[in-house]
Amino acid sequence: MAEEPSQLSDFDGRYEDPADDPLFDFDEDDPDRANIFARKELLKVGHVPESGRIVGRDGEIKAVAAELRPIVRGDPPNNVIIYGKTGTGKSLVARHVTERARRAAESNGVSVGTVYVDCAQHNTQTRVARTVTRSLNETDVTDFDIPRAGIGSGEYYDYLWEILDTAYESVIIILDEVDRLDDDDILMQLSRARESGKADCHLGVIAVSNKIEYRDQLNERVKSSLREEEFVFQPYDANQLREIMKHRRDAFHDGVLSDDVIPLTAALAAQEHGDARKAIEILRHAGELAERENVQTVVEEHVRDAQEWAEIDRFEELLRGSTTQVKFILYSLALLTEENPNEDGFSTNRIYERYQATTEKADAKTLSEHRVYELLKEQAFLGVVESTRTGGGRGEGSYLEHRLVQDTGIVLKSVLRDSRLEDLA
Repeated sequence: MAEEPSQLSDFDGRYEDPADDPLFDFDEDDPDRANIFARKELLKVGHVPESGRIVGRDGEIKAVAAELRPIVRGDPPNNVIIYGKTGTGKSLVARHVTERARRAAESNGVSVGTVYVDCAQHNTQTRVARTVTRSLNETDVTDFDIPRAGIGSGEYYDYLWEILDTAYESVIIILDEVDRLDDDDILMQLSRARESGKADCHLGVIAVSNKIEYRDQLNERVKSSLREEEFVFQPYDANQLREIMKHRRDAFHDGVLSDDVIPLTAALAAQEHGDARKAIEILRHAGELAERENVQTVVEEHVRDAQEWAEIDRFEELLRGSTTQVKFILYSLALLTEENPNEDGFSTNRIYERYQATTEKADAKTLSEHRVYELLKEQAFLGVVESTRTGGGRGEGSYLEHRLVQDTGIVLKSVLRDSRLEDLA
């Protein structure tokens, strides 16, 4: 007798109405179905809430607004650099103030364009120029059909200058995670567009960076061209995080969150340098865990499970774009740390020995020790590894010792998600 096909795995198009497909069955009236979220978009990273939901950043909002205020009357805005750790509201404030400035300017008859660029994804001059140009292009005004590929940054800039003159009086460009750019000439091109006669439009740049030392790494010509105002956003404290969570409570249906969920989420995020983004991610994922378990209440256990998920996810974000070789190195350093809990750091040589064993086990190419040293320094710049120079003992020279910034277990779970490393487990 033939086996009855599974309704969930052997879909063959026999459901005339796609709503009947049991794989995606979603019965709003099912009394046994967990109904957790009311407005889940409030918990999405990148969501820019209304001003009443932005907590603890009134001073920063006013300060950034003061630099953009001139565009409301058709004058040039000032350039701005905003520094601060991840989750301190930098991007949120930049996008919120920019949008309010755009609306205020347009109410005065001033045409303003705004662009947000994630430089972690668009990290080359061509990618930034393409994103800015295509975002600002108003086809019905410019009659331009700008290609997604096949031309270089110079051609995109040529389009951009014409677009600025044709469609706008002022434009504000937010470059988020600007320290990820591989060429700071982008800042020169944008900040000097009007001065060099390329465009008659007023153009302001808001550069957002997690690294307080970012400006020091710019060449002097770029610094001179930017002439920017700088702001540093401090981490949120536990009370502010608790208020932020309360302002997102209506993302859930009434009665879904147990009383300890928001205080615990805020406390966990406060331990991690006041990261509001992380707090919101933990809260969202805790709700998703409850939903998957088909329970009606989000409790402390969901929050603690969600925290570990958020740690791994955040670490993977740091590693986004990293090569397999970098993951081999971090895996090796994590194993050394796990095996030697009383040691605070490890020399490049010791890490390299463990790395050689790792690549041999994975049947992968082994880099030179010097190249591993350079990659460790890159990870220190990204905040994944901390490297300090030792004084060296008698008869010894000084050398770098490296340690993981993140918890060892999180690093191991994160890198082992990569299918190319899973056989190492």
